[in-house]
Amino acid sequence: MEGKRPQKKAAWFSPLFQNMGKSIVFTVTTDLSHDQRMQRIAGSLAAAGFNVTLVGRALPQSPALKSLPYHQHRIRCYFLKGPLFYLEYNLRLLQWLVSKPYDILGTIDADTALAGVVAATIRKKTLVYDAHELFPQMPEVVNRPKVKKLWAWLEKMAFRKATLAYTVSDSLVQYFQKTYGRKVELIRNMPWLQAITLVPDSPPYFIYQGALNVGRGLENTIKAMQGVPARLLICGDGPLRQGLEQLTQQLGLEDKVIFKGNVVPDELRMITESAVAGIMLLENQGLSYYYSLANKFFDYVQAGIPQVCVPFPEYQKLNAQHQVALLTSLKVEEVRASLLTLLQDQTTYHRLQQNCLLARQEWCWEQESQKLVVLYAQLT
Repeated sequence: MEGKRPQKKAAWFSPLFQNMGKSIVFTVTTDLSHDQRMQRIAGSLAAAGFNVTLVGRALPQSPALKSLPYHQHRIRCYFLKGPLFYLEYNLRLLQWLVSKPYDILGTIDADTALAGVVAATIRKKTLVYDAHELFPQMPEVVNRPKVKKLWAWLEKMAFRKATLAYTVSDSLVQYFQKTYGRKVELIRNMPWLQAITLVPDSPPYFIYQGALNVGRGLENTIKAMQGVPARLLICGDGPLRQGLEQLTQQLGLEDKVIFKGNVVPDELRMITESAVAGIMLLENQGLSYYYSLANKFFDYVQAGIPQVCVPFPEYQKLNAQHQVALLTSLKVEEVRASLLTLLQDQTTYHRLQQNCLLARQEWCWEQESQKLVVLYAQLT
């Protein structure tokens, strides 16, 4: 296993949760270097005394792993996408899981559920299911009946087998509990509190962070940049990148829309903090997005910057608590109007920014991780 260093204890954990000693393996299909949610989860449980291993995939461009207070292991596959990738990855993952010692197996999302359920059954281990997404309702899946049925079956297996299940939004909690008739906990995807300077770069820029996938509102966001005196930095990668770059060239926006690719978390935090505002737009192409509570929403708040945000249920609810965003439809003219408001209306901007500074004290991993540790402590 790669990347191990002595564990540091989090000061706020009570002695009840120290030195638990149980070992946990978490499985994802992501590149571990960029999976901030899993870095936080693994780090917090390691700090509470668990022996944690995070298993993910190795991509051709994957950077070297940093030394962290938990084990890390990467699986390299011949296939990089599509059904053959998921099949190969799960088979390789299953082979790894049946040969390693651990007490608790944390399966993350339906794309690692096959290996997780089989391994937990063979090894008679405690299974935890962490549902970041509603896989059968993702935009790439929702209109493909056979694929949708497969993901639904894998998701159902995971929820039925798991001793503990949790997800990222209250809307998803209610959906899963109704669908599978079981208790599902809520662990929201919030960042750590961080020091900020609140000095936007000049010339100003907006930031989008996340995957370049279907349904993220990226096409209309790029179109909305026409007539907006600022840049747009797109931090992330994915299957839409080539098409989005072509759209940018067609609109003559090459100097205004900058594709940064995948950015490591520390650099991404610096880029976000210096932005005018963030972009948090989704298309209503399935319940996975409609019920979502994306990590970038909280990342922007933690950086102290307002955002242009989609008016889906979770974001409306949070914005009613602390107005940190301008809620808008995906119409190009409405997105453009929101961007211009944040650039030109200093009264509105200052109010939203001050609300971010208040909300960030509440919407942070220091608060959320305490609930996570309690849930895992109850498994010991």
